[in-house]
Amino acid sequence: MGTTRSLPHAEAPAASAPAVIHSEAPVSQPLPQGWPAERPPRPAWIEIDLAAIARNFERIRQDAPPGLSFLAVVKDDAYGHGVLPVARLALRAGVRFLAVATLEEGVRLRESGIRAPILLLGERAPMEFPWAVRYDLTCVIGERALALDLARCAARAEKRVPVHVKINTGMNRYGVRWDEAGHMFEQILSQPSLRLEGVLSHFAQSDERDKTFARTQLSRFQEVLQMLEGRGVRPSWRHLCNTGGYLDLPEAHFDMVRVGLLPLGVYPSQVCRRIPDLEPAMTVKARIVALQQLRPGDTVGYGMHYRSDRPRRIAVLPVGYGDGFPRVRNQGAVLIHGRRAPLVGGVAMDAFMVDVTDIPQARLGDEAVLLGRQGNEEITAMELAGLRHSVVYEVLVGWQPRLPRVYRSLPGPDNASAP
Repeated sequence: MGTTRSLPHAEAPAASAPAVIHSEAPVSQPLPQGWPAERPPRPAWIEIDLAAIARNFERIRQDAPPGLSFLAVVKDDAYGHGVLPVARLALRAGVRFLAVATLEEGVRLRESGIRAPILLLGERAPMEFPWAVRYDLTCVIGERALALDLARCAARAEKRVPVHVKINTGMNRYGVRWDEAGHMFEQILSQPSLRLEGVLSHFAQSDERDKTFARTQLSRFQEVLQMLEGRGVRPSWRHLCNTGGYLDLPEAHFDMVRVGLLPLGVYPSQVCRRIPDLEPAMTVKARIVALQQLRPGDTVGYGMHYRSDRPRRIAVLPVGYGDGFPRVRNQGAVLIHGRRAPLVGGVAMDAFMVDVTDIPQARLGDEAVLLGRQGNEEITAMELAGLRHSVVYEVLVGWQPRLPRVYRSLPGPDNASAP
């Protein structure tokens, strides 16, 4: 007769344990459609609706006056939305220029097959000019010494390169002062390897209710244009407006306007003119990964900044300030089952907690929306900017790469979805 050996305790079969079925047992959840094949699963992600961006471009085009051209600003990975898909959608919509902030961003667009004009915003260091010339990236120039450096670099490459001259109309960041710009233009026009293609400036507060200084900047910009016209010079592209300027200062449109946030369905402030039916393209989601039952007096999180006043039920979401969520305490909310669940305690690097006492149907694996719409409720970028005491730009670019981007593609084979 064979000998029966008992299993060690750690290897005991599941049948030896009490068969308890928890009402909050998680249901197996598939990955969202479009999950990047190279990324392991994670119960937190960002969804980008490319169809919404395409519709936004169309609505902006319908809103624009006849003859106005657009430059799409796709810097910082198109404000976190994905530089390649957004750039492709912009060009499909008829945008004339793209613009980025770094040389690397421009090179990436070129190496991805994009041939449209690309403007390098800001000022370049001389070490960048050989790359800009090689990849046909158009430089913005606001320093006479840098104009000479670029001219020499282009001459060595036996090229004649376009430039856009930046005018400092009062922001005092980049550019030649509006009342000292004449010598800059003389220098550029005297260089055989440079071609004056554009002149631009940048508003300091076009998205605020008080447009006094914006109109001062407009007047200074017009002084420069009048000076050029007096010398028989008419650059092909005169551009001053950012998104706020496009919306609220039509007298400053000139030949082209620069839009970055607007095609993404986001406005720079609460006071700008609205275009009907623009749709935010970004949604940030996470799944509930833990639930806790609090008793009166229990505390939550680092520093114990929340103390329960009664029995409460809280859900844990695997997102934190390491992902770009604001590091707040007992402020803000997420959406679960279409209802607001307030944050409790402090946001940690990798997790935060929300109160789901009044959402009894909340279960492990349920989706929470951190940014975007669920049901009839919405968490906006403006709301998150308020938690940060910052601006919507920081909210959008602040989401870290460790949050996978999932692209909801356009229908058809040419869907611009490759990130």
